[in-house]
Amino acid sequence: MEKINDTLKKLSKSSNFQQTYNDMKQEILNHPDIREFLRQYPGEITTSMVENSLMKLYEYISQTRDCQKCSGLEHCVNMMQGYEPELVLRKNGIDIQYRPCRSKLMDDERKKNEKLIQSIYVPKDILHASFADFSLESDGRLNAYDFAERFVREYEPGKKMKGLYLYGSFGVGKSYLLGAIANHLAENKQVSSMIVYVPEFFREMKQSLGDHTLNEKLETVKRAPVLMLDDIGAEVMSSWTRDEILGSILQFRMQENLPTFFTSNFDYKGLEHHLTYSQRGEEERMKAARIMERIKYLSAPILVEGPNLRT
Repeated sequence: MEKINDTLKKLSKSSNFQQTYNDMKQEILNHPDIREFLRQYPGEITTSMVENSLMKLYEYISQTRDCQKCSGLEHCVNMMQGYEPELVLRKNGIDIQYRPCRSKLMDDERKKNEKLIQSIYVPKDILHASFADFSLESDGRLNAYDFAERFVREYEPGKKMKGLYLYGSFGVGKSYLLGAIANHLAENKQVSSMIVYVPEFFREMKQSLGDHTLNEKLETVKRAPVLMLDDIGAEVMSSWTRDEILGSILQFRMQENLPTFFTSNFDYKGLEHHLTYSQRGEEERMKAARIMERIKYLSAPILVEGPNLRT
């Protein structure tokens, strides 16, 4: 975007500077955002204040304030990347202050979470996952696609919505579909999703007992707007990770109606069996059943079938 000073230099060299200036002034004063701002302060904003603030007003209208049309933070055209202008009334005139846009806030949140939780899992093959590239060659894949597409279309923060429990063999695209959902929510609704690789996450939670970051990490995962627990059932199960970590996360999300997705090689019955036996061989059927009750409350099971796409 052209800098304001460069614009002024060009105008000052023009033979019809006054006409160009008047045209620019009319463009500024006819802009709907400027007119609305002036209407908010009847009797407070004088003609001289507007005249003295024309360059600030021009700076304001020259930038975008609609993240819906933004193709990504890296393509931001504003003077300060990731920040959108806001008009404010000062004592001696109209000024601009900059606030982070939704894309910037979401990017900052993602970086903060990734720095805090090392097991946040975004494989390269799902960084650009999309619904358009998800194969619909079986009834299960079609059902999963239909549910996922409906979810992203109807999603609203605070709305009670079930996630998916995608189960099936290795490499059939379960994680890819999670990536497509996450990417669609980020691009179209500016909603951040957290994808966590469960086996590594549980190992990290144990290690966090030593550096006193457990509670902070646990709270971050519990409160994610959309949480995706990838490959649940592949972890080495202990009573502590099942009850104090997984149980705590699921209970909070169930109470707060926060959408939660899962992928697993197990169906519900197989996962319950996995959760029943700890690494010490302890059999705890009631505790496993309690976890499964929360998972079933949060998700709808769908079998994803197809060839192993990793081979």
